[in-house]
Amino acid sequence: MVLSPDAPSVLRIAVLGCGVVGTEVVRRLVTEADELAARTGAKLELVGVAVRSLDAERDPVVDRALLTTDAEALVTRADVVVELMGGIEPARSLVLRAVEHGASVVTANKALLAQDGPALYQAADAAGVDLYFEAAVAGAIPIVRPVRESLAGDTVQRVLGIVNGTTNYVLDSMTTTGDGLDEAVAEAQALGYAEADSTADVEGYDAAAKAAILASLAFHTRVALDDVERAGITGLTAQDVEWAGRTGHVLKLLAVAERAHDDDGTAGVLVRVQPTLVPAEHPLAGVRQAFNAVFVEAEAAGELMFYGRGAGGAPTASAVLGDLVSVARHRVLGGKGPVESSHADLPVLDAGHARSRYQVRLEVDDRPGVLARVAHALADQDVSIESVRQTPQVTGDDASATLVITTHTAPVRALRTTVDAVAALDVVRRVVSVLPVL
Repeated sequence: MVLSPDAPSVLRIAVLGCGVVGTEVVRRLVTEADELAARTGAKLELVGVAVRSLDAERDPVVDRALLTTDAEALVTRADVVVELMGGIEPARSLVLRAVEHGASVVTANKALLAQDGPALYQAADAAGVDLYFEAAVAGAIPIVRPVRESLAGDTVQRVLGIVNGTTNYVLDSMTTTGDGLDEAVAEAQALGYAEADSTADVEGYDAAAKAAILASLAFHTRVALDDVERAGITGLTAQDVEWAGRTGHVLKLLAVAERAHDDDGTAGVLVRVQPTLVPAEHPLAGVRQAFNAVFVEAEAAGELMFYGRGAGGAPTASAVLGDLVSVARHRVLGGKGPVESSHADLPVLDAGHARSRYQVRLEVDDRPGVLARVAHALADQDVSIESVRQTPQVTGDDASATLVITTHTAPVRALRTTVDAVAALDVVRRVVSVLPVL
């Protein structure tokens, strides 16, 4: 590495937050200092770690002399700020303050980027500094850089992601053990895969934030968290998981971002997070436990899959340090990394414009003519049937049946109307579940 005479020999690093990931980042900055210096061309000097409490118990690797509760002062004396606090405030104000003082920023804060990304990108661009966020989407999996840089000359058509390790562990546990949702969530919490309050995971908020970031990168369009149609896994039952297996599928909480057209033929993007039936032969069906995977479909490159650990201290720290090395090199050698690319400025379409297959599970009267009436209701909405599976359920003198219908691909708007029409039939006792099929 050939350095210019005025290249800095030392870069001051500030870390905001000292939780599981922050501690691991500090550990690697301390224990791998020589190797990191060789990779960047400058010594990375840790000048401070911002925390909420100075008295909390810490890993011995964290030098207590570096701890401070004055994060605002810390960011003004750093060349690179690593933001690992999470949440919107004070993280947003601190990132902007760091940028204004000429510091590059590395962050793992998906909620902040999904809500305020454009303002942060604009501020960093105006200040001539980097804003890197590989760890914000899928932990250790390198997906931001491939989508933003490696595929910059291609046209991405669709991105499918299992981007929340907690929900993937829960659904995988339900699949392998037959447990219900509550039992699987409790197991994930006991193993440290889920927080005590797992709302952000099981309700799909975490995955939706990541979907917004991925869609923004893939389609060169600003996609906000509010643009993502979201459904979590809280309504799923052990029976839903069992029937998925019976029909050759695996249930996954899937983030989907794709190109589409509205009713007038105008091009746009669709972004949604929802429990989805993934065919057992699809690569995403084999993603087990707390692992993540992102499946990209591009015009020239074809199908690409990125797989690995999506959370945890060491895996996430790996992505953070990768970004840190990149921005440090830019500080040493001059220049900066890619800025926000929103030139396409495509409209974000309502999810009703999506096209999908659906699997509808019904409890119906077990008597002649029922299937014909259900099929007629679907035909009235121009929704055709791909397959039907009927299983009798006899309880005493009451004869009913479970009817599982998988549709051909149709507009989601039509499928929703169809379900309403089917539910209104007097031979249909209840609509048990309605799930999209990949």
